[in-house]
Amino acid sequence: MKGINRREFLSGAIAVGAGAGLGSLVLAKDTEGPRLAGSQVNTAPGTVKRDPALREPKDDISIAQWALVREIREVKWKTLDFPKIAREDFDINGIEFVSTLFELPTYSYLQNLRRNAKKYDVTMVLIMVDDEGETCAPSKAERIQTAINHRKWVDIAKYLGCHSIRTNCRGPKDAPKNQALEWAADCYNLLLEYAAPAGIGVLIENHGGLSNDADWMVSLFKKVDNPYFGSYPDWRSPSREFDNYEYLRKMLPYAGGMSYRNQPEEEQTAGMIKLCRDSGYRGWYGIESSGRQEIKRGKELLEKYLLGKD
Repeated sequence: MKGINRREFLSGAIAVGAGAGLGSLVLAKDTEGPRLAGSQVNTAPGTVKRDPALREPKDDISIAQWALVREIREVKWKTLDFPKIAREDFDINGIEFVSTLFELPTYSYLQNLRRNAKKYDVTMVLIMVDDEGETCAPSKAERIQTAINHRKWVDIAKYLGCHSIRTNCRGPKDAPKNQALEWAADCYNLLLEYAAPAGIGVLIENHGGLSNDADWMVSLFKKVDNPYFGSYPDWRSPSREFDNYEYLRKMLPYAGGMSYRNQPEEEQTAGMIKLCRDSGYRGWYGIESSGRQEIKRGKELLEKYLLGKD
């Protein structure tokens, strides 16, 4: 990446994400929305300059909506209730949405969601986008359509004050890695042409396929070479098939978020947190461990090993 450290930029984007306005997008004239500060945006890769006066972001804890997906599917609450759930049930400062769990994201719906987040003093961190097409498709037409499909979520993220959207990048089974790299780079460049001017980051979570290959992912980040483009490493659990510690280590220079999961042993969780801290990562840790007890346990461990609370 040219001219700026990727981690520094992504950290800066996180710091201002909650204060980001709608820029040149659909709802730009909304005077209630916060406004972007601290960054100068240029659509050319590697040319974003970060205001040196902008404060460094601090570490904080958020809840990934997927951690409570069973409750939503049982219709115990809706996405509009998420800020209240985060504050009253867990006293957690941030929330991370799943696109497929939005009931009907009309303008009035989004206004209500933003009002609810303000009422409960909860930061809306990012949107995990699913079911909007394959970002590593052999077909040029499919890649173009996938980039277009994600645009509405860039707009929604901007309006809500999120700093990024999270995407998936699996690729066809047994696709040649070099060819797949070209396909993915093409799609993400198309998407970033829309997201970067809005100040919205585009992140990839390891959800199978090529996204589980840390070395391939590093090659993709280097090829696209855009400071709005980064990783959202899912900690998962250690296994013979997936070395989650080594994967996290390789993704940290590009991390724009963190999909935190409780590890089998407390010392393993502490080690993963220490790895993040030692790397220089500062930002949100979105708890994705399933269920209320696991969320509360995750909060306890993050407060102990990340925030230094007794």
